[in-house]
Amino acid sequence: MKSPARKCPQTGITRRTFLHTAAAACSSLIAGTRVSAKKPPLRLGYLPITDATPLLVAHGLGYFSQEGLDVEQPVMVRSWNILTESFLAGKFDITHMLFPIPIWMRFKQHMPVRVLAWDHTNGSAVTVRGDSAIRNFADLGGKQVAVPSWYSMHNLVLQLGLKAQGLTPVIQPQSVSLAPHEVNLFILPPPDMPTALLGGKVDAFIVADPFNALAELRFNARIMRYTGDIWKNHPCCVIVAGQRFIDHHPVVVQKAMNAIVRAQAWCRKNPKETAHLLSRDGERYLPVSQEVLQRVFETPDPARLVHPEWDVPRIDFQPFPFPSATRFIIDQMKTTRVEGDTSFLSALDSGRAVKELVDDRFVLKAMDEMGGMAPFCDCHMTLPYTREESVEIT
Repeated sequence: MKSPARKCPQTGITRRTFLHTAAAACSSLIAGTRVSAKKPPLRLGYLPITDATPLLVAHGLGYFSQEGLDVEQPVMVRSWNILTESFLAGKFDITHMLFPIPIWMRFKQHMPVRVLAWDHTNGSAVTVRGDSAIRNFADLGGKQVAVPSWYSMHNLVLQLGLKAQGLTPVIQPQSVSLAPHEVNLFILPPPDMPTALLGGKVDAFIVADPFNALAELRFNARIMRYTGDIWKNHPCCVIVAGQRFIDHHPVVVQKAMNAIVRAQAWCRKNPKETAHLLSRDGERYLPVSQEVLQRVFETPDPARLVHPEWDVPRIDFQPFPFPSATRFIIDQMKTTRVEGDTSFLSALDSGRAVKELVDDRFVLKAMDEMGGMAPFCDCHMTLPYTREESVEIT
């Protein structure tokens, strides 16, 4: 009798399925390095969240086409599990991913994925019910909190906040009683979070917009804390591609990056138009109204911020993958609680990992053609591709 298929706790993919897709991925991602002159139709995958904004805007405004690329209609999927599995199976050439996922893919699963650029910064929040007594991280003791993926910036930032208050993240069935100092974490697909909060299945969730804004406007929820108010201008999703695709189609990758970087600059200048384009009232990339998306692209009320002096937008766009942030993420992942074996992180040197994971050639060229950091930073930077990370929980 066959034993039941066991799922990988990080992704929800069964071992049998992973081995099948990994074998296919290895043949498509690794084999060969001959550069092809043919321009294949570019296949893009995304989740229905504002993290995907640059990919969708580049498509909606025709920037990919203006670069001479044939791009299929971007394919929307519901969860990070599905997007990860689809990318491994070769269904998408370029996609956005939560930054820790490609770290897990490359150094745990040994898949040759590369981070090409940041997709956006900030753009997420911890959300609670409007009538909840939860006002800060200290109030989450004994509560149930949903995260979109174990390998997510959300899980990392949430646990930074919990540990700063002396709380202990745990991962156990919701039926198990919690001690006052414990916070139970579990995975929910982002689209399920607002209704789970409304129905009392969770006490709080941390996720990308528009689901925080949707919960605010439709379910009387309240933002407890914006993530950009914890880690200033942090990366969340990144643009990724497989090494074989990069090696075979460097011209396509460069043109795609030109379009994505151009879209990011456009989004910064045109927040209202971006909300309309993405919404079901516009090009229907996201299944929410312009009213909900308008909230995402508004500047937060300074009275609701712990660090108003940072002058950080609710969501912003800056494509350069600062090495300091990647190193910080890898170092924090080593102490972030997840399901499954994380021993691969203990021996991972963050400086070496940055060089193996990130390929910034294409984004640097695209940015240079647009004037460098100037379109993406409202402040003066003495060293434009260097920064120090600002993280303050309080």
